Amino acid sequence: MSKVLILEDEESIRSFIVINLKREGFQVIEAATGEEALERFREHPDVAVALLDVMVPAPDGFEVCRLIREQSERTGIIFLTAKVQEKDKIFGLSLGADDYISKPFSPGELMARVHSLLRRVQLQIPSREPGQGSRCRSGPFELHPGLRTFTKHGQSVDVTPTELALLQLFLNHRNMPLSRDKLLDEVWGVDYVGDPKIVDVNIRRLRQKIEEDPSKPAYLETVWGYGYKWKDQEI
Repeated sequence: MSKVLILEDEESIRSFIVINLKREGFQVIEAATGEEALERFREHPDVAVALLDVMVPAPDGFEVCRLIREQSERTGIIFLTAKVQEKDKIFGLSLGADDYISKPFSPGELMARVHSLLRRVQLQIPSREPGQGSRCRSGPFELHPGLRTFTKHGQSVDVTPTELALLQLFLNHRNMPLSRDKLLDEVWGVDYVGDPKIVDVNIRRLRQKIEEDPSKPAYLETVWGYGYKWKDQEI
């Protein structure tokens, strides 16, 4: 049973979310403040997905996200917030969040986002047969499907569930331009109704982790007006 941490200070909203999560078979861990959420996360480091409201008693959701990311790249993080300004979305995603849902939202939308993110989280759970599947190599990088690991020059690169899903897609389509719509459908799901700019923010984060000079990417290239391409340096 997958664990979901919910940080929401309004009891009525939190209860609404908890009921729907439990109906879907999740084990729910509740928190009303940022401090409580961090305490619960320390008690349950195997939380699969964290749903974080931004406007909660200090530390706020943004800071909770940052601190969770310091402890774990494998936990999926979704922001729940009434703050819909573009700068707030980009800031939240740049901290390491995987998705962003604006209030008010329907139970169907929330569950679809949680299940989509959970699939990405499960990509990072090592297989019981770690030798299964061929390794993907490109230049100094290696992705091992069985172990769910990604390395550069043999050194592990910490990536979020969404980043790992993007890397697998790119390495399976090396030197092939992939549109933003293709990336959204394959990684976030065909029913995703959020901001498509989430693709660009995640690409920006990945470049910070893998490129020598993120402003002049050698691997994750932009295909202007279309999307992105992984350039295989071995050809």
